[in-house]
Formats: sequence, structure tokens, C-alpha cells
Amino acid sequence: MTKTTPKPAMQNGEDAITLLTKDHKKVKKLFADFAKLAKGEGNEEAKAEVVRQICMELTVHAQAEEEIFYPAVRVAIKDDDLMDEADVEHATAKSLIAQLEAMTPAHDHYDATVTVLGESINHHIKEEEGEMFPKVKKAKVDTAALGEALTQRKHELQTDRGETKPVKARKAQSR
Repeated sequence: MTKTTPKPAMQNGEDAITLLTKDHKKVKKLFADFAKLAKGEGNEEAKAEVVRQICMELTVHAQAEEEIFYPAVRVAIKDDDLMDEADVEHATAKSLIAQLEAMTPAHDHYDATVTVLGESINHHIKEEEGEMFPKVKKAKVDTAALGEALTQRKHELQTDRGETKPVKARKAQSR
């Protein structure tokens, strides 16, 4: 008998839209956590850890979305303007992520860069959830199959980045 890695989205029957929406909620919470640290002058180590998590989550999410979800959606909804804008928003996020990964929390523009990234991501989420996802549902895209493919790809990307354990498990281990 071969041992397989569990795939949470398949076990829970999560379709692509549910999975991506959960990712959105997770990253919004991380941005809120960062804002609390920034306002309370949180220590640099805590801020850096939250930003590392934000960057990892966004990088994995965007890559899986670009490789699997967007190509299927582009064909199904035939709205090139919406899809092109999503691509440009991803490119903007990647640029800001690269800047953050090259900075330390002591950098003058660190907090501002995180804030701008968060604002950009919130705009992107609003368009995906408000415009793209309804069009995907209306077009009757096989979101169950896309959810399975997204889950598998995200797991591969997280493994490649050494991020196979959930954040809560990592925090518990570090105590």
C-alpha cells in the first residue's frame, strides 16, 4: 500500500472558488496582524515573520492561480479586460513582494511597502470575488476539478519553499 499526502481541499470537497476565497481571508488577516504590529510599534522580528508569511501565501496563491485557475477562466468567461487586469495586479504584487524580501523592517519604507501591497491585494480580491468569481459560476466552470488541481499545485509550491506545515503548527513548534 502506498502512502499518499492528504489533500485538504479534496477531502473537504472545496472547489476552486472556496479555496481561493479562504486564501484571500487568510492573507487579509495577516495584513491586519501586520497593521496591529506596525501601529503598536511591534518588534521587528514579529513584523518580519508576518511579512514572510504574507509573501509566501501570496506567492504560492498567485503562481497556482496563474498556472491553473486563470487559463481555465480566461477561456470560459471571455473577458480579456478583467483577466488582463488580474495579470497586471499579480505582476504589481510580485514586484512589491520582491522589494519586501530585499528589505528588513528597519528600512524606511518597509511599513509603507507592506501597506501598499495590502491595499493592492484588497483591490484585487474585491475584483476577483465581486466580478470574476460570479462570471466563473455563471459559465459553469468545473470548479471542483480546478480546486483539486489548485490544492495539489499549492502543496507542491509550499513543499518547494519548505512551507509544508500550517502556520499554527510552526508557531506551536517554536515555543
